[in-house]
Parts: sequence; C-alpha cells; structure tokens
Amino acid sequence: MSGKGKRMSTIDYGRLTKLGEVLEKSVQAGQIAGGNLCVLHKGEEVYYAESGYADIASQKKIARDSIFRLYSMTKPVTAAAVMLLMERGVIDLLDPVSKYIPTFADMKVATPDGDVAANRQVTVKDCLSMTSGLTYNCDPDPASRDAALVYDELDRRLYSDNPMTTMEMALKMGQGRLAFQPGESWRYGTSADILGAIVEAASGISFGEFLKREFFEPLNMKDTDFRLDASKRDRLTKVYEATADGLIEYHGNHLGICNHMDADVRFESGGAGLVSTIADYKHFAQMLMNRGTYQGRTYLASSTAAYMTGCRLYPHQQTMMLGWESLAGYSYSNLMRVMTEPSLAVMNGSQGEYGWDGWLGPYFTNMPNDDTTFLMMVQLKDSGTFTLTRKLRNVLAAALMR
Repeated sequence: MSGKGKRMSTIDYGRLTKLGEVLEKSVQAGQIAGGNLCVLHKGEEVYYAESGYADIASQKKIARDSIFRLYSMTKPVTAAAVMLLMERGVIDLLDPVSKYIPTFADMKVATPDGDVAANRQVTVKDCLSMTSGLTYNCDPDPASRDAALVYDELDRRLYSDNPMTTMEMALKMGQGRLAFQPGESWRYGTSADILGAIVEAASGISFGEFLKREFFEPLNMKDTDFRLDASKRDRLTKVYEATADGLIEYHGNHLGICNHMDADVRFESGGAGLVSTIADYKHFAQMLMNRGTYQGRTYLASSTAAYMTGCRLYPHQQTMMLGWESLAGYSYSNLMRVMTEPSLAVMNGSQGEYGWDGWLGPYFTNMPNDDTTFLMMVQLKDSGTFTLTRKLRNVLAAALMR
C-alpha cells in the first residue's frame, strides 16, 4: 500500500493554490514560456496547475497533454530498467561494462602527467552512481574533449541516412579516456547512455522496446518514447532560452537529441532521450513511490525499489558533489539525488526524498515520509533545478503538515 511505513502527514489544501500563483507569476515576468505542475498525496492527485504557452508565437497554451523533452529526467527510467534486469538475475552490478560493450575493456585515464591505464574496469554500479569517470562534453579537460568528438558525430549524422545507434555511441565512448580512476570520484556524465546500451545488450532487444514492454505500455505512458509520431508533434512544446532581450526560441540539438523530434531516431539515449507528459510521468513516479507497484501490477520487487531509491555515495565520492550548490544536502545513486541532510539543502526538503530533473526544466521528487510526489514540466534551456523549482518546493513544504 502507498502509505505503508510512512508518516501520516496531511496537506493544507488552501496553501497549494499558491503553487499556481507562483507559476503564473513566473510566466508573467517572462522567466518561462509556460509550464504545468501537479502534487500527488497518498496516491491521489490533490493539485494541478498550468500556465503560459507551449508555443508563444502561435499563442498555443500549455495543457495536461503537452509533450516535453525530459532530457536528464530520462535517467531514473533507465535506472529502473537496470534494476529490473538486476532482480531477474540478468545483470550483476559488479559486471564490468566490457561484458556488454567490448571497447571498455582497456580504458585509459587522463591525468596531469599523461594517460595511464585504469586500475580496474568500469562497472555497472559505477555507471549508476556516476562514479565511472565518464564525462559529458561541456568542459575543456581531455575526457570531456573525447566525449565531445562522439557528440559532434552524433549531431552530424542526426538527419543523415546513417544515424548513430545506441550501441555505436557506447562503443565510441569506450574508446575515449576517463576523467578519473573508476570509483575514485563523482562526476555527472554519459554513464546513463552507457547503461541504455547495456540494457539493450543484456535483454537482446532495443532499449526503447524494453522500456515500452516493461514500463510504458503497462503503465499507460502512451506519450513517452524516444520518438514522436507526426500525429503528436503539434503537442510538442517549443524550447526557449533566456536572453537580455527576453525569451527566444531555441532550435539547437543537444547531446545527440533531435530538438524537433522529426529525425529517424536510432540513438535511444538513456541519459536524455525521452519525451513525455506530466500525465505519463506521474504514473512512473507513483510506481516508485509505491515500492514498485502501481494499480495492482508489480514492476519492481519492493526490495528492488527500496534499493533503487535509498542508496548513496561513499564519503570520498560525496565530497565531489560539493560544488553543485543546488544538490546541497543530497547524495546520489541509481541516477537520482537522495536527500540525506535536509539542514544543508537550499530549499525546504524532506529526509529520504529522491528524484531528478532535466536540462530544459522538467523536475520530479518523491517524498516517502510525506507520501507526496511533486512534478513540474517547463521548456527553458539550461534550467534544471532553478529558482522557480526552489520557490515551488518551498511553497509545497509549507503546505505539508508533518
């Protein structure tokens, strides 16, 4: 049951209306084009709000079925797929990645004194914890430059007759260098994309097909996928970026993801590739909140769901998160943040809460101690957990009577 083992917190429903007011104020101030949010308490939706535009130019409003690009909010879904294969005895978390992606067998680590051999192989667990040494393509260090070469090729081939596949991307990442010895540190990077390829190799079907069979179809997540049918593209929100002159449309492709969702997608990015709606994602979030079950069906064993949502970094890895101010008070594991020290956080959070967000602003958190889920979807470049997120979380905290 949803409330089993949780405190019987209640909600001041009158205070929840402030969430919609704060969202609307952000739209009116030109900080976001639009967005929607919802709160679920004890398994029921108790508040929903929407404001602003999916497309400013055409004045098309945000709606419940507006489709957003999840970017890194794809990652918890990928973690769930790995957890499912783990509980079935298919994947061992200490499996070397090279068991599934051969180029990871003899990796090099970039150091100030030159490249050295990795002390050990990168494991599945390293990838789930972002302690693999794999990086994204946004920094000037050697490992990041190697990643940039792969992402540049992904972008070049996006609309070609030979787009890069999920496994090809992973194989190419294995030919690059690591930023540190596996398990030595923590750094946000391409690990989730590698896990998508591992799921593909371990299951024998494409990553997208695995997610569809095991999660999306039974969870009735009918608008969640790595691809978007032409019939649904009118519901895809436009992307915006903030400039000195206000919000302008952003048309670039980022991390190998097709912005307009009109390419022949072959790279099913476990780190960033899904599109979804707030209505769809709340089914996934509630499945996790209910310890792996939803509407009478079990997706993950309760012990697996508890493991997925309750792990944390080793102390020496945790120190590497200190520079990420919005994650103060959190640890990280299984591709999600997990709050361990609420008193250190920069917003009013809850012990044991977990979730993640995305580059364009989608955000979710499950708060087991309050049996409450908060979800938000916006489409603003470089937002993630930003000012609006924290304001809304603080309003929600005031409404929770613990």
